[in-house]
Amino acid sequence: MSALFEKEYREWLARSEFAEAMSRRTEELYDITEAEPDDDGLIECPLLPLRDMVMFPHMVTPLFVGREKSLAAITAAQASGKTLLAVTQINPEVEDPGTEDWYAVGVEVAVGRMLRMPDNSTSVLAQGRRRIQVVAITQAEPYYVAKARIIDEPTGRPRETEALMRAVLALFEKCIQLNRSLPEEAYVFAMNIEEPGWLADLVASTINLEIAERQAVLETFEPTARLQRISVLLGRELDVLELEDHIHSQVQNEVDRNQREMYLREQMKAIQTELGETDIWNAELGELREKVAAAGMPEEVQHKAAKELERLAQMPPMAPEVGIIRTYLDWLIELPWTATTVDNLDLKHAAAVLEREHYGLPKAKERILEYIAVRRLTADQQQVRSPILCFAGPPGTGKTSLGKSIAEAVGRKFARLSLGGVRDEADIRGHRRTYIGALPGRLIQTMRRAGSINPLLMLDEIDKLGQDFRGDPAAALLEVLDVEQNRAFVDHYLDVDYDLSKVMFITTANTLTTVPPALQDRLEIIEFPGYVEEEKLRIARKYLIPRQMTENGLVGTRMTLTDQAVRRIVRSYTYEAGVRNLEREIANVLRKVARRKAEGKRLPARISAEALYKYLGPPQYTPLEAEQDDEIGVVTAVAWTEAGGDTMPIEVSLMPGKGGLQITGQVGEVMQESAQAAMSYLKSRAKQLAVDYERFDKTDTHIHVPEGSIPKDGPSAGISLATALISAFTGRKVHKEVGMTGEITLRGRVLPVGGVKEKVLAAHRAGLRKVILPRKNDKDLVDVPKSTRREVQFVFVEHMDAVLAAALFPPAAKDGLRPKALPDQRRRSPARAPAKSKARPARGRPRPYAH
Repeated sequence: MSALFEKEYREWLARSEFAEAMSRRTEELYDITEAEPDDDGLIECPLLPLRDMVMFPHMVTPLFVGREKSLAAITAAQASGKTLLAVTQINPEVEDPGTEDWYAVGVEVAVGRMLRMPDNSTSVLAQGRRRIQVVAITQAEPYYVAKARIIDEPTGRPRETEALMRAVLALFEKCIQLNRSLPEEAYVFAMNIEEPGWLADLVASTINLEIAERQAVLETFEPTARLQRISVLLGRELDVLELEDHIHSQVQNEVDRNQREMYLREQMKAIQTELGETDIWNAELGELREKVAAAGMPEEVQHKAAKELERLAQMPPMAPEVGIIRTYLDWLIELPWTATTVDNLDLKHAAAVLEREHYGLPKAKERILEYIAVRRLTADQQQVRSPILCFAGPPGTGKTSLGKSIAEAVGRKFARLSLGGVRDEADIRGHRRTYIGALPGRLIQTMRRAGSINPLLMLDEIDKLGQDFRGDPAAALLEVLDVEQNRAFVDHYLDVDYDLSKVMFITTANTLTTVPPALQDRLEIIEFPGYVEEEKLRIARKYLIPRQMTENGLVGTRMTLTDQAVRRIVRSYTYEAGVRNLEREIANVLRKVARRKAEGKRLPARISAEALYKYLGPPQYTPLEAEQDDEIGVVTAVAWTEAGGDTMPIEVSLMPGKGGLQITGQVGEVMQESAQAAMSYLKSRAKQLAVDYERFDKTDTHIHVPEGSIPKDGPSAGISLATALISAFTGRKVHKEVGMTGEITLRGRVLPVGGVKEKVLAAHRAGLRKVILPRKNDKDLVDVPKSTRREVQFVFVEHMDAVLAAALFPPAAKDGLRPKALPDQRRRSPARAPAKSKARPARGRPRPYAH
């Protein structure tokens, strides 16, 4: 006998012996008799709780037993030759189940001999006999013994049941065909079952069902209802199997296609090698290696790129990840790592460029020239900190265009990144490469477009950053705009350090109230307060009119706009701090003139203020003017607005009532509190002001701030509100040519405010001749034009008494007489200008008014 034949014979013999042993163990189960019911129809047997399985009648399966009570119950049943009651645990995690931890309906089972398994557990072969319902527990130690009622099943097969059996067999056959884990013998066995209940139990024990669903089938006693439930479960299982088969077919087709492509490409590569042709893929890899070597990357980045190149070389050209790695390498190659531009350190050239492109803005120009001077003196030093500036001011004041001029003056490339509406932190830091379609952040994208490592990068509209569940972009900018950290900025997509320390950052904002304090702390803020009327006139003459003449084809014509016409446009057709709308209106006038020229008509030699009605229509804005008469309870306050400044009349009306205070005109909470503080001050000084205190309880006070559609807020209307209230209660008239601003306390002290320049210019424009200011705002007059300081009288006060003396007629004086100045008043002499001071209001102080 050969060795091969002997080996096969021994394997066959071992399988035969094992099958014979299993057959003998199964036959032993049939020798165990079922329990006999007592007079009440109950049987009493040891109880065996099962975990993670449900036994059915006629079902033969091994049980793995590990708990002491279960082993004791099986041992007792084998010793007495009796059956067991098998019930399923409701929660399989319970280690020591009680009477409430298993289902009441179970199966009477017969168990054979116990076998010790390799994992030290015990296995017994069990056979389900009859359905039972546990009625009572008669013993709990050392194992459970219970009494149960036997559930008999009807054996008839009506026509409806016959039809259900055929339908279940048909569905079961399809499930057997689609589910590779189910043996075909199961369907053959099911075909030979004639009892409907048995068929339902067999199918329920074969297909993949949850424990609760199996138990529901077990608790369905009527065979026809059980078949109907099984039919529904088979239909659901068949749907899942069909879907799995469809997915498997798709995956297999894709695998076959990839294998076919790989085989064909290998053949093509072999053919190209035989023909002496070059491999395109290897040529591309070689080109990438040359670009990586020539990119001038730092050592860490060079190592990262080389590692990705090795991964790319080991992949087939059509692998899905090839495109991802190739895109990543392209970003590393195209980013500027060492490319720089040479700074132009000629101070005269820089000053000439800034003066040529922009009018005014002395602080911003001076700061840029200082930077160029420092760079010139420290040219031999390797690391020089670049400034991180923030241009803060209203729209149209030239913030973005000044950034372009600075780049031209310094000789750097200009790149702009708009941050308005950005809500996702990934827009700054990029997406990680684990996401499909990931890209670097917009900062790195802008650096690639700039093409150098030291551009002038303008972060526009930094105050309009958003924030939501995707993160806080403002927090991501903290690293970018910190000179101590941005030399090692990490983008999530690149995952390597990138040096931003050589970039000159300039940010712009319309307001600083929405910029987080931590971000403000990293910025050198330069205020753009907006242009006054005289500045707008000069800008129009020097920049706007010549540019619009060129754009509208009117170069060479002798037509001009008079100064009065430009002033009329500024006052009546625009309302802004910048000059954007002014240029738009000038362009509107010149387009109409250009049309006349194109039609061959006669052109006007000059356009006067009176002629603007024909070109621009009726005025769009009516500027507020000073009051025409001295009145009681009417005060002219001066306010800061985004468009520069404006006057704001405050009116107080008294009427019989119950002491109520009402303020209208879309007034904010801070201004409402100022009105309450002013009223409290008036009540506290009622005796000194000769006001009967009982009058407050019998009078309703209504404060109104006209132009109710415009929101108003801020504390700087405090002295104006107090003056109007005191005037109304004392009957003293207010001087019509006086304007005022200042915050009031309950003790009558006058605190400093912001926006003094804009407020003074608004008062001068409205025709006011006297302006009351807090004493500590004396230093802010340095920014006011000299012509305005000569024409306006300033009264600086520290207490409300001085305000009343300057603004109200004396009680015994006749209308038109001027009050004498108190000792703490100090009028500004026209010949004396305040000393220049570098002090300015704190950044965090809110604006007094936000119209």
